[in-house]
Amino acid sequence: QVQVAESGGGLVQPGGSLRLACAVSGRSLSSYSMGWFRQAPGKEHEFVAAIRWSGESADYADSVKGRATISTNNANSTVHLLMNDLSPEDTAVYYCTVRWGSPHRIFVAWRYSGQGTQVIVSS
Repeated sequence: QVQVAESGGGLVQPGGSLRLACAVSGRSLSSYSMGWFRQAPGKEHEFVAAIRWSGESADYADSVKGRATISTNNANSTVHLLMNDLSPEDTAVYYCTVRWGSPHRIFVAWRYSGQGTQVIVSS
């Protein structure tokens, strides 16, 4: 069983930055991929970014491309999502996800996810 726990959410002013963290435990992750999805009120889960645990094959949604960076830290089994130039449209609950194999842009394709961390972008 894989445990996933997100942290780092909060209130951010428009134009600001945020770094989300996801701690993963339970098994060796060498053949796994990590992802970030978000869900705004009344909407479906939206793909944000994903990456292989090795750090390869990073993929970004068009809505965040150029202002988001996903990265893995093998030493402490964490994955980070750094987002810059935030706008109110980025307000959502952000979920970290884990799956065996390649990254995927569909939320239901991910086997494990955390409880989510709330991000609110507002002045």
